[in-house]
Amino acid sequence: MSEDKLIRLNKFIASQGVCSRREADKLIETGQVKVNGKIAGLGDKISTNDEVIVNGKNISNNDIDNIYIAFNKPKGIVCTSSKKEGKNIIDYINYPERIFPVGRLDKDSEGLILLTNDGSIVNKMMRSSQNKEKEYLVKVDKKINPEFKEKMEPGVYILNQVTKPAKFIQVNENEFKLTITQGLNRQIRRMCESLGYNVIELKRLRIMNIDLGNLKTGEWRYIKKKELKQLLSLL
Repeated sequence: MSEDKLIRLNKFIASQGVCSRREADKLIETGQVKVNGKIAGLGDKISTNDEVIVNGKNISNNDIDNIYIAFNKPKGIVCTSSKKEGKNIIDYINYPERIFPVGRLDKDSEGLILLTNDGSIVNKMMRSSQNKEKEYLVKVDKKINPEFKEKMEPGVYILNQVTKPAKFIQVNENEFKLTITQGLNRQIRRMCESLGYNVIELKRLRIMNIDLGNLKTGEWRYIKKKELKQLLSLL
């Protein structure tokens, strides 16, 4: 088979929803992956005809349907699949099949986060996360003045850089909606703090075309086919 029709083994394992590419590399390094009966090596590539065994399980013809979930994360839940974290998002949802979160949402924040077993869409979203809209509802500790909006929209200097322009809509005297296209560490909290405000509540309402809608805190729903199609086109 020609080189351009081969796929990296770690990418294939991730696309089957087994784990991330980095975790796949660890499985390969520790000899837990076999291709056509032989222990695989890092950097190996495979074809569609190869048999891939991970921890004794054949994943070559994984017929499990891809799962796409929108979840309204409560405060205090950590966006990790690690069992070392007692309040991890996976245990909280307790979905019967293996899924993992797409990106992160701070422990102190609430709102929309996506989960899936589709490793390929995770990679696409993470690669494009710096250019896709995410909308938040933010409550601060004091009355918003006109200068606050004027400075938030064009960008605020944090983490040794100026943030990209944002869309600002004031809701009431101390609440506003902010749409950003970056994913800097605790970005909105840092932006507010740099202007003398502290965030009391932070809730993500939208990721690209996926809205939180009427989903109650702690509840999840399947992403509709129409939503998924549009999401993939945006990616």
